Amino acid sequence: MTCKRSHGFVKAVIYSRYGGPEVLHLADVPMPVPGDQDVLIRVRAAETTKSDCELRSFRYSVKWLWLPLRIAVGIRRPRRRVLGGYFAGEVVSVGGRVTRFAPGDQVYGSASLRLGAYGEYLVLPERAAIAPKPRNMTFAEAAAVPLGGLNALHFMRRASIKPGEQVLINGAGGSIGAHAIQIAHSFGAQVTAVDHGIKEDLVRRLGASDFIDYTTDDVTTTGRRFDVIFDMVPGSPYRRLVGMLQPGGRYLNGNPRLAVLVRSVLTTRFTDKTVTVAFAPETKEALATITEMIEASKIQSIVDRVYPMSEVTAAHRRVETEQRLGAVVITIGEADELAGR
Repeated sequence: MTCKRSHGFVKAVIYSRYGGPEVLHLADVPMPVPGDQDVLIRVRAAETTKSDCELRSFRYSVKWLWLPLRIAVGIRRPRRRVLGGYFAGEVVSVGGRVTRFAPGDQVYGSASLRLGAYGEYLVLPERAAIAPKPRNMTFAEAAAVPLGGLNALHFMRRASIKPGEQVLINGAGGSIGAHAIQIAHSFGAQVTAVDHGIKEDLVRRLGASDFIDYTTDDVTTTGRRFDVIFDMVPGSPYRRLVGMLQPGGRYLNGNPRLAVLVRSVLTTRFTDKTVTVAFAPETKEALATITEMIEASKIQSIVDRVYPMSEVTAAHRRVETEQRLGAVVITIGEADELAGR
């Protein structure tokens, strides 16, 4: 996969139709131009996420999202040809009304549905979820944080975890689940992780005190009770999981089916349990909190593999196998050393 730079153009991984990883390819795209309230960022690394793979293929595990997203991102072909929502890089220039950043600042953050982090340069408004890159992380490590960190922080805060409480995380080996383990552990919880057996060492290293391999054991038949259950697995048994809660327990779902959205209202209103399905707002304030936790060694990097930009198809295939142990990251630029500081 090669691409020559043209005058006024920069490199990006693009796709022009929905399909498998093979639809991704390097191309020249126009250099983005920042406005008065924008920041121009030289992207150094971007996380390859399950969401990127779903947008690329337009196959979603949460089925009710299909139609609204298809309308939003393109019915026949993608409107935004450059994927990538989570990144780390350096500020190149800022608009005349920008006060938070200056050229040379090392930053990381979320582009949200604006996407574009698979390109060498990215323009975002100053108000976006951007923060100084943690001093103790490389670009690749930092790019692996915002997706999992921002979503996990949102749900763990909504859970109102108290020291000593029992917390179950279903789908603990994914990006959001793995960050949730660390945050819940930092709040003083006793964490039980549920995932494939290949991820046991990883989740225990992150702070889980107990582990259940879903390929050999059904957590809902163990007879255990929890104060908080955080569920990241689409299609999980809602009634049985809610039934595992202690009186006053809290169930949080990060991938809710339409039926769960409806039942969550009834459960919260007519029982002593609370169900939360609200999606995480990605804000600069929340990202600043994540940065503080990283620099205080409460959150560590979880990188599975780093691929050069030219091997983005392999990165997507790695994500889709569900065998990864942490985040898959691509370096954006000419050389692999861009994954460094």
